[in-house]
Amino acid sequence: MLTITQRAGRKEWTALAALMLPVLLVAVDNTVLSFALPAISLEFNTSGTTLLWIIDIYPLVLAGLLVAMGSLGDRFGRRRMLITGAVGFAAFSALAAFAPSAEVLVAARAGLGIFGAMLMPATLSLIRNIFTDRGQRRLAIAVWAAGFSAGAALGPILGGLLLEHFWWGSVFLLAVLVLMLILTPLFVPESKDPAPGAVDIWSIFLSIATMLPVVYAIKNLANGGSLVATLGIATLGVTAGWLFTRRQLRRPQPMLDVRLFTVRPFTGAVLVNLLAVFSLVGFLYFVSQHLQLVLGLSPLDAGLVLLPGLAITIIAGLLAVPLVRRVRPHLVVSVALLLSATAYWLVAAAPGASAGNLMLAFAVLGAGVGASETLSNDLILSSVPAAKAGAASAVSETAYEVGSVFGTAVLGSILVAAYRQNINLPANLTASQQAIASETLGGAINTAAELPGGTADSLLESAFHAFDSGVTVTAGIASVLMVAAAWLAFRTLRDAQP
Repeated sequence: MLTITQRAGRKEWTALAALMLPVLLVAVDNTVLSFALPAISLEFNTSGTTLLWIIDIYPLVLAGLLVAMGSLGDRFGRRRMLITGAVGFAAFSALAAFAPSAEVLVAARAGLGIFGAMLMPATLSLIRNIFTDRGQRRLAIAVWAAGFSAGAALGPILGGLLLEHFWWGSVFLLAVLVLMLILTPLFVPESKDPAPGAVDIWSIFLSIATMLPVVYAIKNLANGGSLVATLGIATLGVTAGWLFTRRQLRRPQPMLDVRLFTVRPFTGAVLVNLLAVFSLVGFLYFVSQHLQLVLGLSPLDAGLVLLPGLAITIIAGLLAVPLVRRVRPHLVVSVALLLSATAYWLVAAAPGASAGNLMLAFAVLGAGVGASETLSNDLILSSVPAAKAGAASAVSETAYEVGSVFGTAVLGSILVAAYRQNINLPANLTASQQAIASETLGGAINTAAELPGGTADSLLESAFHAFDSGVTVTAGIASVLMVAAAWLAFRTLRDAQP
């Protein structure tokens, strides 16, 4: 049993408060852009695929580099990585805020992904080393997970508030970075692996080569690309993943210990982490556009629709800690994922959903995501020695970011494909107008502004119907996936320790 001296005191809890700043920053940045998408779409007249890349490039680069950055943090110092990441994140945030084109915005978001990858493994691994008591660590992780989930939900609300008064680039200028750079050196202790492995450049390359082709293949398929080309690109990613796994198994000190995945509760927790975020980010992608472009709400009013869900996400994450002392983790997580499935079913069952329906659906989704994220992160982190906390944290964060990538890549691509298939364009549009209107709902609204009354109304009616049809299909597929995830959690987490 741990002695009283090993329990965290005021200094450790203050350090946790400081560590929550980068957590909120990266989580908010994952979703704050969702509510700026309509404005970006209207300003740049960008294609649906480019719009998805603006969202996805950030978590994609993040996911590709998290394992590498977690390993580097173990070797060179986690607090040092945290501070370096904050400085770089601030620089690319400024570039994104004043991007003159969609292409520059994509590049800036990629830079944010690089430095964001330095932030996230460091926070969770530092928590693992600061809180050695299991009960306190579980509570600290609950706060961390609640901050992550709440940050993701807070993004659209904060975005709505900023967009109500400023231009879309303001969503990138968050003052929390300055506060973080002040508090981190004062309160967060440095920690590192006492016996780190060598920096493995080939493993870093292979981890990135695994993610990029797979996501690109999904986008290529949604964009009407060749099936042969899509399969070829996906095969490239799968092959890189296989080579990465083989390399880790052969190295005496692997960058990522893939043998951890032979432990069923660990693997199950990673998949739960991934799928919970998949459901959250995928939901936010289409609900932000529906609230603003279909229902005509202002960015602020649209963000406020999600406010109850934000509160419930935090509460559910914190309540999961005492609940799991009485109820087995696999039961709590399974029910949480079924709540996520119910949220999507509420959307799928009501085409052209009202703001009230979406508020209810997001509240139900928040309850599921909050509880499942807290418990899955605790199970992942408690499976490894403290010295390897960075690697385990990277696995947890990679699952989060992969879920974020695939939430928009899969569900967003389904929505784009369904929109293109269902929209009926008026016959008197020019070729350029047809191309723009058929790409995205924002493009259709832009095009309608150039047309005479009757033609504009016809185009908008068709575009809204096509978008809502896509949302119904997307939500139905997501609901089925969440039911499957609940079954997976029930089977794989039964052996997890409460």
